[in-house]
Amino acid sequence: MNIETLNLKGVCFGEILWDNLPTGRKLGGAPLNVAYHLNKLGIYTEMLTRVGIDSDGFDIIALCKELSVPTALFQQDSDQPTSTVEVHIDEKRDVRYEIVYPVAWDFIAFGEKEIQSVENADFFVFGSLSTRNDISYLTLKELLKVARYKVLDVNLRAPFYSKERIFELLGYADLVKMNEEELGLVAEWLGLDVRSRDQEMVEVIMDRFNITELIVTYGAAGAVYHSFSGKFSYHYPALQVEVKDTIGSGDSFLAAFLFLRCQADREVLPEEILEFAATLSGFVTQSNGACPNYDAATINRFEWLNLLQKLNLK
Repeated sequence: MNIETLNLKGVCFGEILWDNLPTGRKLGGAPLNVAYHLNKLGIYTEMLTRVGIDSDGFDIIALCKELSVPTALFQQDSDQPTSTVEVHIDEKRDVRYEIVYPVAWDFIAFGEKEIQSVENADFFVFGSLSTRNDISYLTLKELLKVARYKVLDVNLRAPFYSKERIFELLGYADLVKMNEEELGLVAEWLGLDVRSRDQEMVEVIMDRFNITELIVTYGAAGAVYHSFSGKFSYHYPALQVEVKDTIGSGDSFLAAFLFLRCQADREVLPEEILEFAATLSGFVTQSNGACPNYDAATINRFEWLNLLQKLNLK
C-alpha cells in the first residue's frame, strides 16, 4: 500500500461528537470517522457538521485540525450543545450507544459555501442518523441535488429512524452501505420474507430504489459488494484479528472502499477494493477507538502479519 495525495475530493455530512467510553472520551461520529480515514489515505475530504460554542466544540475543532481533518465547513451553534454519546461495551465487545438529542449537528444549515463544496466533490457521504431532525434533513436534501456520487451509510440508531425516511434516503443513493441487521429490517419493511437469501433481498432493494452499488457488512463474516451495473456479487472475508472494539470498523471499511473505488484513472478489481477495505477495517478493529494513527508502513506491516498468520494456520 502506498499513501499519496490523490486528485480527488470528498465531503462527509452529519454527526460529529464525543464518544464517552469506559476508558475516556474519543472523537466520533460515523461521517467524521469516514472523513478521517479518507484524509489519512490521501483524499482531501471535508467534514460538513455543526458543533456548539462550548468547550466540547472547541476541543473537537482543535483535535480535528491536529488530525488533519479540514474544518472549513464546521458550523458553530450558540443555542445547541456539542454532541456527546455514552458508549457501553459488553463482554462480547459489542457496542451500545446512548445518543443525546437535540444537539448542534441536528441544525446544520446550508449556503453558497456548502453547496459549492458538495458540487465540486467527487463523492458525497451521508448517513441516516444525521437526518433525525428536519433542519439538517432539509439541508441534506438541498445538497443531494448537486452531489455527483451519493453514498448512503445506513446507520440505524433507535429511536432515531423511520421506514419512510430511510426509504426516501435510499432513493437518493448511488452506493449504499448497510449491515446484515439493517438489510433484514429494510427487507421486512418491503414485505419480503426475511428467511429469503440475502442475495434475493438485495436484488429487490436495489431494483426498488434504483441503487447501482450496495455493500452489506457481516462483522466477523466479512462483507459482500453487489454491483448492478457489473452484474456481480463479491464476498470477501473479514481478517481474523484480536478485537479491541468494533467502533468505527464499518466506517474505515467504507473509507477504504471509496479510496480505491473512486480512482477513475486506473482499473481496480472488486477483490482488490474489498481486500484493502477488509485490511483497514481489521486494523481499526484491533486498535482502540475509531481513528487510530497509522501510515502506509503501519498498514503494510499489519497486512504482512495477517498473511503470515494465515500461512501458519494452513
